[in-house]
Amino acid sequence: MEKKKILLVDDDPDFTEAIKLLLESRSYAVAAANDGREGLKKVLTEEPDLIILDVMMPEMDGYQVCAKLKTDPRYSHIPILLLTAVGEAISTTNYTKEMGMKIEADDYIPKPVEPIEIVERVEKLLRISAKKKQ
Repeated sequence: MEKKKILLVDDDPDFTEAIKLLLESRSYAVAAANDGREGLKKVLTEEPDLIILDVMMPEMDGYQVCAKLKTDPRYSHIPILLLTAVGEAISTTNYTKEMGMKIEADDYIPKPVEPIEIVERVEKLLRISAKKKQ
């Protein structure tokens, strides 16, 4: 059976490396991108089964990336798990919780997050996605 491919888009290299190692230990193939623009390019080349996307990033934020993917029929089927510290930084950013609810992300986890919760959410989204394809 082919490994499920996950694209992790986050501008924090330490977080990215930790989550990449965690998911690889669960037999997922993981590609990483450091910002939204790079993430969009990697969607084209990697064809991921799922995307884990940080909200607050330079260049292009996670909301913009998610909206772009969800409105493109070629990629709208890919589950997107948004990760963000917006809740904690809400008073110091231009982001709002409403912005997160308006886009069509498939799931949303506030940071900091327990590693096992990421794994559980990834597995749930992949199960749901597989059922939709049947």
